[in-house]
Amino acid sequence: MTLRITEMTLDHLRIAVDWAAAEGWNPGLEDAEAFYGVDRAGFLMGWLGDVPVTAISVVRHSDSFGFLGFYLCHPDQRGKGYGLATWQAGMAHLGTRAVGLDGVPAQESNYRRSGFTLSHYTKRYAGRIDGVTHPSCRPATQADLAALLQMDRKISGTDRAAYMSRWLSQSETRQTLVFEASGRITAFGAIRTCKEGHKIGPLFAPEAETAMSLITSLIAVTDAQDVMIDIPDPNQVGVDLARSLNFEQVFSCARMYHGVPLIRQTSSIFGETTFELG
Repeated sequence: MTLRITEMTLDHLRIAVDWAAAEGWNPGLEDAEAFYGVDRAGFLMGWLGDVPVTAISVVRHSDSFGFLGFYLCHPDQRGKGYGLATWQAGMAHLGTRAVGLDGVPAQESNYRRSGFTLSHYTKRYAGRIDGVTHPSCRPATQADLAALLQMDRKISGTDRAAYMSRWLSQSETRQTLVFEASGRITAFGAIRTCKEGHKIGPLFAPEAETAMSLITSLIAVTDAQDVMIDIPDPNQVGVDLARSLNFEQVFSCARMYHGVPLIRQTSSIFGETTFELG
């Protein structure tokens, strides 16, 4: 049977999110809704007849950069070339853009064969601490968005306005706080309810003390119990902070690039946004 590849609907993306949960990726409860509006043509699903068998996201964040995620094939259909065909369709959607991905280390060699090079590893740390609201932390508002997008561009190394505008909006399962000092926002973080526990991300801060203030405030505002944060290895201060909280490493991903890598301020990244869209 011939594989048919189509753009996903929102319901199709929800299927891909469920597949990701089955793989142990622990997505957020409203991830599909937040992701879908970023680049609707960038979510592809492969079908055998009326049965979905593959998925990939290839979101175009800007004219020069895109991010690849949700690369999945149903376990019953692996080893038949369907995943590769979906990969090729996804890369074609990104055109000549540089491409980033966060891949599980077991697939790193396959990504190398497709022209991706390793930048660094990112580790997921998980644990429990008490929430404490810091007086400099407050909920983000629509009036803060321009400042947050400017900070995101500087730290992430690319324009992610469509992504972050949706991600940083308050919802029933996702909250964003800013850290404000002398009337100026110097850091921000978001927390979302996941299939299991809560994930903090992004968490962008100039140093560990501010990051810690946001962590405890985010936990307090959601009454979170089990908390996870994805910290890039180059941010040793962030890694040390997680360890000082007795958080345990539970997962790892390889950040890789095809084309020119992003120049990111990893020293300010105390928590990645997601492994799916970067």
